[in-house]
Amino acid sequence: MTFIESLQKSIDFMENHLHEDISIEEIAAQGHVSPYHFQRMFMILTDMSVGEYLRKRRLTLAAQELATTDVKIIDLALKYGYDSPEAFTKAFRKQHGVSPSEARKGIGNLQSYNRLMIQVHLRGAEPMKYRIVEKDAFQAVGLKRVCPCGVEGSPNGIAEFWAEVGKDGTIDKLAALMNGEIKGLLGITDNYDAKAGTIDYWIAAEHVGDAPGSGFAALPFPAAKWVVFEVSGYAPTAIPNAWKQIFAEWIPSNGYELADLPALEAYTSPDPYRPDAVNQIWLAVK
Repeated sequence: MTFIESLQKSIDFMENHLHEDISIEEIAAQGHVSPYHFQRMFMILTDMSVGEYLRKRRLTLAAQELATTDVKIIDLALKYGYDSPEAFTKAFRKQHGVSPSEARKGIGNLQSYNRLMIQVHLRGAEPMKYRIVEKDAFQAVGLKRVCPCGVEGSPNGIAEFWAEVGKDGTIDKLAALMNGEIKGLLGITDNYDAKAGTIDYWIAAEHVGDAPGSGFAALPFPAAKWVVFEVSGYAPTAIPNAWKQIFAEWIPSNGYELADLPALEAYTSPDPYRPDAVNQIWLAVK
């Protein structure tokens, strides 16, 4: 099964079970990828989380039913997974800008989120620099925080986390522990929680040996094959753009499968905010 086929199969599964309480494990299994990688791919390619997509699609169908049938609002709320008409009305108004009762009367405009269909486009004009690395087991040491993911997350997120560690001296402490192959601070995403809309995010460094008294936790990685992408440019825009290119172009064009390991963003440039900065993305494959 190709990358495009596997992703579309998972999307089709979501569409065919919009009236049911489905888990991210069930969704990802349809495409034969891990829940971690499916949620990361989905969010990078669509700019929304799996939970957001399901919610928007369900409320789109609910609006269509309100406009074309005489179904009771309480029955519609239960059908699309809401415990009460009040919860359904709140979510409906947030998406459509009107209440279910107003929508039934034809008041206001409705927001329709259409079914996703994966299409293949001719791309690849922009070259990607990468190398394959067979890396022994290693560990990253640093701090972990549970952060919101998706466009509707709270402000207490990844950017704020980096700002904090930059001010309190944590960056300098991690730099002092950096003695492994990867010469840069690491941003590591792990443990996507679809229901909570959160991820575990690490700010860390590769470290060989113990780090007594540092106050940091360790995240071990087994021996694995890694694709190391070179990312040039202002990091806040270059890194997200590189991820989109990796999932939209590189993976569909190559014979590798994703290994079930967290991905790494290695900020190897002394100043990742410079327009000529060069950083890295490490993606484990098999």
